[in-house]
Amino acid sequence: MGGCAPQLRGMKSCRHTILLLSFLTHVAIAQTNLNDVPADLTVPPMETVAPAAGKRVRATTTGWEATAVHHTLYLPEEWKPQSTPLPVIVEYAGNGGYANRLGDTSDGSVEGCLLGYGLSAGRGFLWITLPFVESHDGKKRNATKWWGDVAETKRYCLATVRDVCRRFGGDPQRVVLAGFSRGAIACNYLGLHDEEIAQLWCGFFAHSHYEGVFKHPASDESAWPQRLRRLGTRPLFISHELSTQKTASLLAASGVTGDFTFVDLPYPNHSTRWVLCDVPARQRAREWLQRVVHTLL
Repeated sequence: MGGCAPQLRGMKSCRHTILLLSFLTHVAIAQTNLNDVPADLTVPPMETVAPAAGKRVRATTTGWEATAVHHTLYLPEEWKPQSTPLPVIVEYAGNGGYANRLGDTSDGSVEGCLLGYGLSAGRGFLWITLPFVESHDGKKRNATKWWGDVAETKRYCLATVRDVCRRFGGDPQRVVLAGFSRGAIACNYLGLHDEEIAQLWCGFFAHSHYEGVFKHPASDESAWPQRLRRLGTRPLFISHELSTQKTASLLAASGVTGDFTFVDLPYPNHSTRWVLCDVPARQRAREWLQRVVHTLL
């Protein structure tokens, strides 16, 4: 494009060139494939062993042993029995069977979740990835797509969070609900489904979608504003690829006011991989998380 010296183009032309370069830089950043950004974290593999510090293990809550229902539990690197109670991140996955041209995929499994690890870097938090529960051929199992049996999903959630807090030193007053895509919609649909489960959380972290913006297959989908009112003053973090404007506008139009944080990611990817990378959005998310759990101390 050449230089923009005043003697060649004039100050007005120079200013326009700078604005154009700024716009083109923004567009280039926005089109960067997140999968090309180097990660600085690796999520621990799931193991079928006893829970231990630094381990991510497969577990099934008492009462569901005869089913295929299961969750994962991660105890942070510094965890010790009878240590000071630690905050908890509870995470729900996106729908399974998803893939796009950018290389993003989602299998809908508890094993495939990674928000909790990326947000905590494996320290300072217990991390649970919970299933949506469905019945198949008369047997209960994890649902990889949509809600399954909402009542059973809720029952497993309540029982598991209470059991993990009791057995492994989770702080029941500092439990954050997080989710991606289907799981982000679940922050409102499941997390605020009724008064009982709504009381479980101290904050909500929803990446990519939110109920009311994204239609989902539930008979009571239209009741999302009533569920949103159960949020109260608890912090809600909403992030999305490229723009959160639709969700921000929806919440503003709902008449519900709250402690909302909106973060636009400069990537087109429908993915949670950004929390494994040293990017500004992750730093903002971590700062938000620390504020949420430490204001309660």
